Amino acid sequence: MKAKRFTICFAMIALSLSSCAPKLPQTRKDNTVDVYFGTSVADPYRWLEDDTSKETAEWVAAQNKVTDAYLRKLPARNTILSRLKEVSDYEKVGVPTHKKNGKWYFYKNNGLQNQSVLYEMDELGAEPHVFLDPNTLSDDGTVALKGTYFSRDCRYMAYCVSRSGSDWQEFYVMDVQNRTLLEDHIEWAKFSGAAWRGDGFYYSAYDTPKGDGHEYSGKNEGHKVYYHKLGTPQSEDRVFFSNPDEPLRFYTLDVNEEETMAFLFEDGADTGNNLYVMDFDNPDKGFVLMTRDMKHSAYPVETDGSTIYILTNDGAPLNKVVTADLSRPDYKNWKDLIPEAGSVLEGVTFVSGKIITSYLQDASTHAWLCDIHGARQHEIRLPGIGSASFNGRKDEPECFYSFSSFTVPGTIYSYNIETGESSVYARPKTNFDLSEYEVEQKFVTSKDGTAVPIFLTHKKNLKLDGSNPVYLYGYGGFDISLTPSFSSSRIPFLEAGGIYVQANLRGGGEYGEAWHLAGTRMNKQNVFDDFIAVAEWLISQKYTSSEKIAIVGGSNGGLLVGACMTQRPDLYAVAVSQVGVMDMLRYHKFTIGWNWAPDYGTSEDSPEMFSYLYGYSPLHNLKPGTKYPATLVTTADHDDRVVPAHSFKFAATLQECNSGPNPCLIRIDSKAGHGGGKPLSKVLEEQADIYAFIFENLGM
Repeated sequence: MKAKRFTICFAMIALSLSSCAPKLPQTRKDNTVDVYFGTSVADPYRWLEDDTSKETAEWVAAQNKVTDAYLRKLPARNTILSRLKEVSDYEKVGVPTHKKNGKWYFYKNNGLQNQSVLYEMDELGAEPHVFLDPNTLSDDGTVALKGTYFSRDCRYMAYCVSRSGSDWQEFYVMDVQNRTLLEDHIEWAKFSGAAWRGDGFYYSAYDTPKGDGHEYSGKNEGHKVYYHKLGTPQSEDRVFFSNPDEPLRFYTLDVNEEETMAFLFEDGADTGNNLYVMDFDNPDKGFVLMTRDMKHSAYPVETDGSTIYILTNDGAPLNKVVTADLSRPDYKNWKDLIPEAGSVLEGVTFVSGKIITSYLQDASTHAWLCDIHGARQHEIRLPGIGSASFNGRKDEPECFYSFSSFTVPGTIYSYNIETGESSVYARPKTNFDLSEYEVEQKFVTSKDGTAVPIFLTHKKNLKLDGSNPVYLYGYGGFDISLTPSFSSSRIPFLEAGGIYVQANLRGGGEYGEAWHLAGTRMNKQNVFDDFIAVAEWLISQKYTSSEKIAIVGGSNGGLLVGACMTQRPDLYAVAVSQVGVMDMLRYHKFTIGWNWAPDYGTSEDSPEMFSYLYGYSPLHNLKPGTKYPATLVTTADHDDRVVPAHSFKFAATLQECNSGPNPCLIRIDSKAGHGGGKPLSKVLEEQADIYAFIFENLGM
C-alpha cells in the first residue's frame, strides 16, 4: 500500500510546476587561448580553475543560490527525500573477519547512521560491541573511516580517515585491548594503506603541500613509501622507497601475513602495474622486479612459505593465477596454477586449504571451489544472478560471502567448505517490498556490431508503449565492471513506474582486457557509441521515448554523459553529470589526473591524440544556439580527484550555449569530495535533488 500511495502522490503533483529554465547569473569571460599543435583553443572560463579566488567563490555562491531555489520549489523533492529516508532506514551488516587475537570484526549501520560502525565479537554469534565509531569523529559525519589495519599480533590497529571527502588521508593508532589512542599521527598520506612489520608500519604519502590554498587542486608528484615506528613523530619517519626519476607514478607497499616479504606496486604509467618483491631474510638484495612491463597487471593474492600466488593478465586477457618462488621471482619462472578460462577471473580467495575462484559471466558472478592445485571441484551455487564477494583465511574453516542484486539488498552468507552449502548469516530486515519488480538482461548491438549487455529493472508486467521513464546509467572506463547491485535510492523512481537501466559499456572490465582497451584512448568513441545505441534500442523496443530518458553517470561516467549529450542532445530529456571529467585537454594538469592518461591519452601526446580528444571533449563540443537536455551538473568543493573546475567551466559554457527552455544548473556541495566517505545525510539530500530534477523534467 505504501508504494501505491507514493505513486498516486506523484501523479497528483507532477503538473504543478513548469520546467522553464530559471534566470542564471552571468559568468565573466576572458581572452585565454591555448595553442595545441597549431590549433588555437579558447578557454574563456579559465579563471574558474582557481578554486581559492574570491571571484570563484562568488560565482559558486551565485550558482548555488539559483540551483537551490529551483530545486526547493520542485513539489516532488520533499516527498522523495522523505521516501529515501524511509527506504534507507534498515540495518546493513558487513562480512565478519577473524583476526589473530581470536576476535571477529564487522561493520554495521543501524539504518540512517552517517558512517558505518566497526564492531567486535569474542566469537561468532556472540554479542557485538562497538569497537570504533567514526560518527563520533565529527559532528556532521564528514570524517570517514577509510581503512583499518591490525598489527600481526593484533596489539595495535592503525586506521585512516579522510575529511570532507578528500583523497588526503590521516592515520591514527589504537591500542586494541583498551581502545585508547596512541600519540602517533600521520598526515598528508594519499592512496595508502598501513602495512605492518615489527613495531611500525609502511605507508605512502606526498610531501606536505606548500599551504598556498591549492591542496585540493595542485598536481600531485613524488609519491613515496615511508616507515613509521610507533612512539615517534612523523618528522622522524624514514623514506623506505622513492623514485625521483618517475614523479608521476604511485608507489604502495604491502607485507604478507608472516612478515617475510614485502611487495612494492608501481602504477600510473600504463594500464597495468609493475610488481617488485623484497625478501626480508635477504634485505641487501633490495626489491626485485617480478613483471616485464606495465601493460599487464599482477597482484599477489596469497603466500605460503616461499611460494607466491599471483592474479595476472600477462598472457591471459581474462586473467589467470600463477605461482612464483621468492628465490626466482621473475615472470619467466612463473608457473600457471589456474589457467585462463572463458570468462573474467575477478577474485581469488584462499580458505581452509582450498581456493575459491570468482568469475564474471556476462557481468554477474559465478564461483567455483578448487583444490589447492587449482583443479575445480564444484560450482558454488549462488542465490541468483548478482554480485558476490568471498572472505576467508587459508588456515581457517570459516568462509563468508556477500551477495546482492538489483532486487536483493546486501545479504551475508556462510559457506560450508565441506558440504558446499550456503546459509544466511545476516539478512537485512527491510521496510519495502521488491517482489513486484523484475530484472531483465538484454544485449544491444552497438554502431560497429558489438553486443553490449544491459540490465533493466522495472515493475512486472511492464507495458511496452514508449511511455516509461528511464534512468540510464553507465561508466565505461578504467577496467571497472558494473555488476548487479542494490541501491535503495532507486526505489522511489521504480515505484513511480520508472525503469532503471545499467549498461555494460566497453572501457569497463566485464569481458577482460580486450573489452577495456576497446574503450580507451583513440577507441574512446566506442564507449559513447555503445551508450547512444542503448538509448536508441530502448526507444525502438518501445520501452521509452527520447522525451522520457534521463542519462546519469559519475566521474568517468560524468564524461560519458557530457560527451553523449553534446553528440546527441536530441536523444535524451535529462542529463545528470556527477563530478565529471569535462575538459579533456587539461585534465592531466590537476591532482592525479595524469594517472588517467593510459585510458585517455593527453593533448600533449601528439597532433592525432589532441585532435581525437578535442573531437569529443564535453567542454569543447558545446555549440551555441543548441537546445540541450535539462541538465544538472554536480560537484563538490573538496573533490581532489576530479577537481570542480571541470564542472564549473562546463556549466558556465553550457549556460552560455543552451538556446532551449530547459534548465541547465550546477549543484556544488560543501565539505564533500568525489563521493567516497560522504555521510548518508548528504547522500540522501543529493539523491533527492537529482531525482526531483529528473521527475520534473521527465514529466513523471
